[in-house]
Amino acid sequence: MQSASEFLTFVVSSLVESKDQIEITEREDELGTLLTLKVAKEDMGTIIGKEGKTIQAIRTVLRVYGSKNDQRVNLKIIED
Repeated sequence: MQSASEFLTFVVSSLVESKDQIEITEREDELGTLLTLKVAKEDMGTIIGKEGKTIQAIRTVLRVYGSKNDQRVNLKIIED
């Protein structure tokens, strides 16, 4: 089974142009797993989407992924 960060890498890399600039860190704490995502500046709009719908969908899919693996997964985006 793949980790939450590997799953997020798969999803994000299919959306962005600059695949080499995807940075994902995974941190475990008492609330569950926190993933932080950083992408190229020009790909930020693609990730967030119109009215934030794309990032909302990514977060929903990550929550479902986490619930299937008995863990809580949250996503934070780092903007430059």
